[in-house]
Amino acid sequence: MSGSVEQRLRAEAEHCYQWSNGPGAEYSVHDHPYRKILYVERGSITFTPAGSPAIFMKPGDCLDIAPGTPHGAVVGDEGVTCWEGQAR
Repeated sequence: MSGSVEQRLRAEAEHCYQWSNGPGAEYSVHDHPYRKILYVERGSITFTPAGSPAIFMKPGDCLDIAPGTPHGAVVGDEGVTCWEGQAR
């Protein structure tokens, strides 16, 4: 599945990279000056965009975050591996 997730992201974004974290890792609220596209490759993660309902993501799911959107995240029980990049 890695190749297909990476290929899908690279068709839409630049500066693509893979990252992962263990179960329960938390990302504090932050934002980006660019449009961020993220695909989940393995595991799960829940994003918490400010002013919107939480978004639970599993393998194959994609999230498109507008520039300047405050968001946090919590990694699921089995950890997570994602690909992300800056939208073209």
